[in-house]
Amino acid sequence: MSQRHFHEELERLKGALVDMAGRAERHVQLAVEALLSRDVERARKVIDGDEAINELELQIDDMAISLLALQQPMAGDLRLITMAMKISNDLERVGDHAVNIAEAVQFLVEAPPFPVLPELEEMTRVSTEMLALALDAFIRRDSEQARRVTEMDDRVDELHDNNFRILLTHMMEDPRKITAGMDLLLVSGNLERIADLATNISEDVVYLVEGRTIKHHSLQRGDPPPAA
Repeated sequence: MSQRHFHEELERLKGALVDMAGRAERHVQLAVEALLSRDVERARKVIDGDEAINELELQIDDMAISLLALQQPMAGDLRLITMAMKISNDLERVGDHAVNIAEAVQFLVEAPPFPVLPELEEMTRVSTEMLALALDAFIRRDSEQARRVTEMDDRVDELHDNNFRILLTHMMEDPRKITAGMDLLLVSGNLERIADLATNISEDVVYLVEGRTIKHHSLQRGDPPPAA
């Protein structure tokens, strides 16, 4: 493979990953809108669109493996290719969590209305914001923004714990709310996982841009990169 062809294929890989990121983000937004408006039609669109995200993950893996096998890239190109495979896997899982939320919506609309949960609404806002910022950081290769995303994850974890306690209290006080309460716990858990995956993508962006890992607190997430 010539250098020109290699860089053309690398651009194709990046384009496919950006496409997949956009689709995953739109599916999460659509699932959240379906949840807040109890809109079954929007929920179905999320479920029906999941196959396209799955197919993109397979395409990205194939392109990345081909580039690794035929060109033996070094340094930044190698990091980009390996991170593309990992990020595409995270995006596929984001899509799966969006589907889980959409499926919960289909059950929730058939249950009696549940009291408004401000914690769940805030969790929805923060987790979707994290995903949007993480994907924007990847597209712009902005490691500083990626670091800021990782600092937002603790708030989502706190909200998830609060949701568990609040929903459990509702279900204990009124057994008729158990089914809807369990569905909302499922939604909360999926939002928490989307935030975790946004954190994973952000950590990968830092590695892609700086060549340094901040996973498992190898460096403090908020610390600036060491001087060159």
